[in-house]
Amino acid sequence: MPITCLYSYILSSSLFISHTKTEQNRATSMATKGFVLYLLTAFSIAVLSVFLISGHDNHKKNLHIHRSSSNSVSLETDEKTWPELEFNWRIMLATLIGFLGSACGTVGGVGGGGIFVPMLTLVVGFDTKSAAALSKCMIMGASASSFWYNLRVQHPCREVPILDYDLALLFQPMLMLGITLGVALSVVFPYWLITVLIIILFLGTSSRSFFRGIEMWKEETILNKEMAQPRETFANSRGELLIDTYEPLIPREEKTPMEIFTFNLRWKKLMLLVAVWAAFLVLQVIKNDLVVCSTWYWVLTVAQFPATLAVFGYECVKLYKESKKRRSLGNTESVCEATINWTVPNLIFCALCGILGGTVGGLLGSGGGFILGPLLLEIGVIPQVASATATFVMMFSSSLSVVEFYLLKRFPIPYALYLMSVSILAGFWGQFFVRKLVVFLKRASLIVFILSGVIFASAITMGVIGIEQSIRMIHNHEFMGFLEFCSSQ
Repeated sequence: MPITCLYSYILSSSLFISHTKTEQNRATSMATKGFVLYLLTAFSIAVLSVFLISGHDNHKKNLHIHRSSSNSVSLETDEKTWPELEFNWRIMLATLIGFLGSACGTVGGVGGGGIFVPMLTLVVGFDTKSAAALSKCMIMGASASSFWYNLRVQHPCREVPILDYDLALLFQPMLMLGITLGVALSVVFPYWLITVLIIILFLGTSSRSFFRGIEMWKEETILNKEMAQPRETFANSRGELLIDTYEPLIPREEKTPMEIFTFNLRWKKLMLLVAVWAAFLVLQVIKNDLVVCSTWYWVLTVAQFPATLAVFGYECVKLYKESKKRRSLGNTESVCEATINWTVPNLIFCALCGILGGTVGGLLGSGGGFILGPLLLEIGVIPQVASATATFVMMFSSSLSVVEFYLLKRFPIPYALYLMSVSILAGFWGQFFVRKLVVFLKRASLIVFILSGVIFASAITMGVIGIEQSIRMIHNHEFMGFLEFCSSQ
C-alpha cells in the first residue's frame, strides 16, 4: 500500500474508532465559521469605507477618470503594451518565475494568477489588461498538463478516480458564474478597494491553510513514529484509537497505466462539464459583440443563471439524497471525497464559496483556485485529491477566458504560446516531483504548505502593486468611489 495514504487514512472513518469525532467536527466548524465571520466583517468595513471616501470626493466625479486593473483599463485609452519576444534577462527571469509559479500553483491547486500578473507587468513590461489575459493562458496550460498527469495517477487509498467529478460538477458552474460577476465588479469597484479585498482574502486563506498544514504535519509526525514502532493499537493526538496497520483489508489489484487512465476518465460527467463550459462560452462570445447595458446584453447575462443553477441543483440533489440515505442506514462512508454531511446549509455555503472564488478570479485574472483549493481542504478532501480536482476545475474556467481573450485579440500569440509551453512543462514536472517528495517524506501536508505559500506570495505581490497604484491615484486626485457600470465601459 503506498505510503501516500498515510494522511488520507486518518480522515477515513473506516480505519479508526473515534472517541472525540464530535468534538473535532465542532472545532473545525467553529474555525470555519470564525474565518467566514472575519471575511464578512473585513469586506463590509472595506466596502462601507468607499462611501465615506467618495462622500468627500464627489466633486471630482466629473473630472477625468483613469482606472487601471487586471480586468479593466484606462477609460481614455485602450493602448496595448506588447514587448517584443526576444532572448534577454527579462524573458529569462519571467521564464524562471513562470515555471516556479506554475509548478507550485498547480500542486497547490491555486493556479498562480496572483504571481503571473505582477511578473508580466513589472518584469516583462505588459500592460495590466494584456498581463491578465496572458496569465489566463499560463493557468490554462498548467492546469491542462496537470489534468493529463493526474489521469494516470491512482487514488492513494480508494478505488475511485483521483479527480472528484461530483465536486467538480458542484463548483464549476458557480465558479464560472462568479467570474462573470467579478469582471463586472472590476469595472465598478475602485482600484484601491480591489487591492484591499485581495489582501484581506489572501492573507486569511493563506493563514487558514498554513495552520491546517501544521495540524497535518503534527499528525503525520505522530503516525510516522508509531509506524516505526508497530503495536496492536495506538491513539493519535486527538484521542482517536487507530488500527495498527494502514494496509487495506482487501489488497488492491495492481493496474496498468492504461487501466488507471481509463478508470480516472469518466466520460459522462466530463461531457456534462464540457457542456456547461460551451454554454458559457457561447453566451460570452455573443455578449462581447453587444452594446453594454442594451436589452439583449441583459437578456444574455440573465440567461447564464438557468444553465448554472440546473447543473448545480442536479448535483446538490444527488449529494443531499445520497448523504441522507447513508446516514439513515448508519453508513459513515462519505458520498464523495469531502467528509462533511451534505446538508442544505453546507450546500449553500459551497455555492457561495464557488461564486466568491469566481469573483476573485474575475477581479484578478486568475482561475479562482485561491478560494477553491483551500475550500476543498476545509471540507475534508485529502491534499492529493484537492490539488487534482481544483486544477481540473480551473482548466475550464481559465480556458473559457483564453478563448474570449483570443477573439478580442487581447494577447500576442507568440508570447502566449511560449508562456503556455513553460506552464505545461511546469505543471507536469511540478506534479511529478512533489508527489514523489510526498511519498519519500511521507507527508501529504507539503501540498498544503505549497498552497499556503503561493497564496501568501500572491498577497504580497498583488498588494504591493495595488498599494503603489492607489497612492499614485490619490496623488493625482482621481475619483476613489464606485463607478457606474454602464458609463464606465
